[in-house]
Formats: sequence, structure tokens, C-alpha cells
Amino acid sequence: MSQFSFEGRVAVVTGAGRGIGRAHALLLAERGAKVVVNDLGGSMEGDGSDTGPAQQVVDEITGAGGTAVADTHDVSTPEGGEAIVAAALEHFGRIDVLVNNAGIIRYAGLPGIDAENLERHLSVHLMGSFHTLRAAWPHFVEQGYGRVVLTTSSGMLGLDNNLAYAAAKAGTVGMARSAKLAGEPHDIKVNLIAPAAMTRMGGGSGEEDPAMPSAAVAPMVAFLAHENCPVSGEIYTAGAGRFARLFIGSTEGYLHEGDAPTVEDVAANWDAVGDEKGYYVPADLMAWSGNFLKHRLGPGAGQ
Repeated sequence: MSQFSFEGRVAVVTGAGRGIGRAHALLLAERGAKVVVNDLGGSMEGDGSDTGPAQQVVDEITGAGGTAVADTHDVSTPEGGEAIVAAALEHFGRIDVLVNNAGIIRYAGLPGIDAENLERHLSVHLMGSFHTLRAAWPHFVEQGYGRVVLTTSSGMLGLDNNLAYAAAKAGTVGMARSAKLAGEPHDIKVNLIAPAAMTRMGGGSGEEDPAMPSAAVAPMVAFLAHENCPVSGEIYTAGAGRFARLFIGSTEGYLHEGDAPTVEDVAANWDAVGDEKGYYVPADLMAWSGNFLKHRLGPGAGQ
């Protein structure tokens, strides 16, 4: 038996009808999980629906001897999130793993981007993650166990034509960091994946690129979704054979002493403000605050 087995576990994977989500669902099922394959079946831009993609993945899983059911509810609505989790409970009696992968992209940037573009990205990526997470949470708490993988993106680092996508993906980071703290007493771990694969959303033709296949992302997701996962609240990247951690850091900066600081003081010490030597990685808001204000709080603060 593999050390990283999912026998007895039930996983929900959203956006699992194609590409990266499909790869996650296939690997979890191969490792023994019962899988709810959720996919609305819409276009890359989020238009339309089609029951075919989710069912095709279910057929692949069952054809290989695994167990899965298809679900086509829309993650962007509270009712859709509830229904997706309810499908796991109805068919398999529990939910252990939630992988939020569903997403869209409509390329646009300033000044042409409109509010509807941003709202649509937020509704699928950020609110979609929230709706399913919120629906699954009481069940995780009741059983004292849960594993959640939210999908962020290196796209949050910015491109001139992906403003709404970047904003939505950055939002999932804050969500995961706060959910991590709520989950700690209940053995609920919440992490993020920033995948690197050449899918249709990543600019591919729709065919798998052998140099950057979706399957190369799935091992990291499976590890984060496993009971042996040692971390929570962290961001990991995976793709093309490389696995890495992406994190938010803070410099020590410039500490002004004496009279009230002026704009001129900031300007004169700009190099120190941005000096990355001695940077630190805050675990949460309180850890950052403790370190930032350690000169006010006294010895031991920020440790």
C-alpha cells in the first residue's frame, strides 16, 4: 500500500472536467479517494455550460477501477457551493478533501477593463472558493479533520492584461491565511497551489503540452491534500518537474528614532526600507505586527 493513499477519503475537486483539475481528480482517484468531479463545463471566459467534461472524467476514473460522480453546479453561487458539498455527502457520506480549482479568465487591463470583468473573476475564483469552503467547513469541524487546497496563481504577480484575474487570485491567499488559523484546532489544513501548466487558460491550444503537462502539478496537490501534510496557510508552485514554495516576506526596513519622521527621512533611508537582507516571513498578521512593532513592545516581541 502506498504511503500516500487516500483509501477511505472523499475528495471534491472543482473545475475538474479539463486540464489541471482533471489531473487532480485522476490522481486522487488513482490513490484510492472517492471523487466528486465538479465542472460547470463552460468556456474559458466562463460562458455557457456542458455536462460532458465532468462526466468524461468520471468515466475515465470508473473505467480504471476508481469511484467518482459528476457534478455540474456553479461554484460562483452560494447554492452551487452547498450543492457540490452535498453531492459528496449524498453519494459517499462524508467529505475529507476540497480542491478548489474552478476558474475563468477574460484578459483585460487598464484603462479598458470594466467592473463586470472584475466582478466575474471574483465571483468564480474568490467567491467560488469561499462558497465551497464555507459549505464544507462544518463537516470538517465535526469530524476533526479536513484538507483544503485553494488555487492561486503566479498571475497574481501581475501582467498588463490580467488585472481582474490577478486580483481574484491574490484574494485567495488572504482567504487561506485566515482559514488556516480557524482550522488549527480541528486538524483542518488550508494551503494554496500556484500551478504552472500549458492549459487552455494558460495560453495553450487545448492539447496537453508534454513539456508542461497538467499531471506534473497534481503530485503537489495530492501531498497538500493528504493527512500527512505538515503545513497550513502556505503557497506552493508546481509544474514542468519543479516544485517550490512562494511566500510573502517583509524587510526589516528603516527605524526612525528621535523626532517625528518626515518625508525627507523616508527618502534619505529609501535603500534601507527596501533592503532584502534580513527579511522575514510572517506566519500571520499578529506575527507581522509583533515584528514590526518590536521596538515598541520590548524584548521577545516578534519572536
